[in-house]
Amino acid sequence: MTLIDLANPTRFLALTARVLPWLAAATVILLAIGLYQSALAPDDYQQGATVKIMFIHVPNAWLSMFVWGVMSIASLGTLVWRHPLADVAAKAAAPIGASFTFLALLTGSLWGRPMWGTYWEWDARLTSVLILFLMYLGLMALWRAVDDPSRAARAAAVLTLVGAINLPIIKFSVDWWNTLHQPASVMRMGGSALDKSFLIPLLVMAIAFTLLFVTLHLAAMRNEILRRRVRSLQMMQASRIAFSGESGSRGEGASNEVGAA
Repeated sequence: MTLIDLANPTRFLALTARVLPWLAAATVILLAIGLYQSALAPDDYQQGATVKIMFIHVPNAWLSMFVWGVMSIASLGTLVWRHPLADVAAKAAAPIGASFTFLALLTGSLWGRPMWGTYWEWDARLTSVLILFLMYLGLMALWRAVDDPSRAARAAAVLTLVGAINLPIIKFSVDWWNTLHQPASVMRMGGSALDKSFLIPLLVMAIAFTLLFVTLHLAAMRNEILRRRVRSLQMMQASRIAFSGESGSRGEGASNEVGAA
C-alpha cells in the first residue's frame, strides 16, 4: 500500500484498524519502561527530586511544537495538494497538540515554583508557548464556528501556516533574549549536556509520548472520518425526506386541481 492509496478514506480506515492495537501496545510498554527509569534516576545535585519533572515536561514541550509542525504540513496538503485527508489530519491533531501544550505549561509551572520561586514568569519561552496554546484553542474554535467543512479547512490551514512563525520563536527564544528558562541541553552543538542517567530515560519518554501522539492522532482521524460519513448520511436522508414531502405536496395539489375541474 502506497501513500497515494492512503488518500482513500476506506483504505486508511482499514490500515488504522490493523495498526492501532500494535501502536497502543508499544506506547504502553514504552511509557512503563520510561516511567520506571525516570523513578530510578538519581536526584540532581542542584534541583534535587524536582529534576524528575523534566521527564514529563520536556516530551510534552517537544510535542507541543511537533504537532503544530504536523498540522502545518497537513495545511499545505489542504491548500496546495488538495489531499482528501489533509484537513482531517489537521483537525484531529489540534486537540491533542493543545493537551500536550497545556501539560508542558503545567509541569513547567510546577518546576518553576521551587526553582524560580514563582509558578509563572512572563519569560520569552513561557510567553511564546502560552501563545501557542491560545492558537490551538483558536483553531479548535474556528473549526466549530464554521459549518461548511471545506471553508473551515481552508481558513484553519491559513491560520496554521501563519501560526507556524511562532515555532522558531519558541525554539530560539532562550538564545535571542535574556530569559530565565535554561538553554537547550539535549539537542545542541557539541552534544548533550545531560548525564546518561538522565538522558536515557528522557529519550525513552520522548519516544513513548511520540508514539502516544501517533496512536491518538490515528484514532482521532478515524473518528473524524466516521463522523463525516454519518453526517453525510444524515444530510442525504434529510434531503430525501424533504424531496418526498415536496413531491407529495405537489401530487396532492394536482389531485385537488383535477377534482375542481
